[in-house]
Amino acid sequence: MKWKNALKDYQLYLKIERGLSQNSIENYSHDVEKLINYLEHHKINESPITITTEIVQGFIYEAAKNVNARSQSRLISGLRSFFSYLIFEDYRASNPLELIESPKIGRKLPDTLSEDEIDTIINAIDLSKPEGERNRAMLETLYGCGLRVSELVNLKISDLFFDEGFIKVTGKGDKQRFVPIIEITQKYINIYKNEIRNHLNIQAGHEDTLFLNRRGKQLTRAMIFTIIKRLAEKIGLKKNISPHTFRHSFATHLLKNDADLRSIQLMLGHESITTTEIYVHIDKSHLTEVVEKYHPRK
Repeated sequence: MKWKNALKDYQLYLKIERGLSQNSIENYSHDVEKLINYLEHHKINESPITITTEIVQGFIYEAAKNVNARSQSRLISGLRSFFSYLIFEDYRASNPLELIESPKIGRKLPDTLSEDEIDTIINAIDLSKPEGERNRAMLETLYGCGLRVSELVNLKISDLFFDEGFIKVTGKGDKQRFVPIIEITQKYINIYKNEIRNHLNIQAGHEDTLFLNRRGKQLTRAMIFTIIKRLAEKIGLKKNISPHTFRHSFATHLLKNDADLRSIQLMLGHESITTTEIYVHIDKSHLTEVVEKYHPRK
C-alpha cells in the first residue's frame, strides 16, 4: 500500500463515514503528510502497513523541536487516528502510536472580550464605507449568535427565520442547529441586506450567500480574521483576538448572566457538554457570587 493511496482512502473515510468538515479533513491529512515528507527526506522506505513505532517516534522527536506541546499533541492525535483507520480496514494489526504518549498540556482557557471592549470594536467600524455595514452585521452576528467563523461565512439568506427569531446554522460535520437571534442583530443584518447587499453585482452561485465581498462572492475565513485584527489595532487593543473570541465572549457573557450550560451547549453546537464546561473556568469570581447568593450556609 502506497502512502498517497492510503491518505486518499482515509480522506474519503473521514468525509463519508465520520462526516467531518473539509477543514477538519485537511487538518488530519496535514498530519499524515508531515510524516510522509519526513520519510521521503530521510529516505526511509516503509509503507503505512510496515512502518514501526520506532520510526514514528523518530519523526515526532524531530517535529517536537519546532512546535509547542499543544501542536505536538495534536500531531500525535492525528496520526493515531490515521493508523486506527488502517486497523479498522484490516490493513494493520496494531497502532504504532499506541505506546507514544502525548505531552501533558494545560487546558487552554479561551480569550474573551468584555462587553465594553466589544462595543468599542464595533463602534470603530467605519460606516461611511459600504463594507462597514456588512462588517457591523457580521460582528454582531458572531457575538449575538456565538457562531464559528466557518458558520458565519456559510450563512445563507434562506437560513434566516427572523419572524420566528432563529437562524439555521450548519456546523461541524454538516450538522444543523437553530440558534436564537436577537432583534438588534436582526436589525443590522437587514440594514446590510437591504441597503448594501442589494446593490452588489452578485456572482453566480452566491445568490443565497448572506455576507459577500465587493466582487459579489462569498467572504473567506481569512478575510474575517483580517477585518477583526485591523479593528483591534485601530482601537489599540492589546489582546490577541480572532473571530472565535466573539464566540467565546458570547458564551462567557451568557454564563455570567446565569444562563445554564445545557442551553449554551445547544446554541454553540457542542457535541459534548464537557466542551462547554470550559467556560465555567473563565470567571471564578462569578462562581463565588453564585455560592454566596444561593448556598444555605451563606
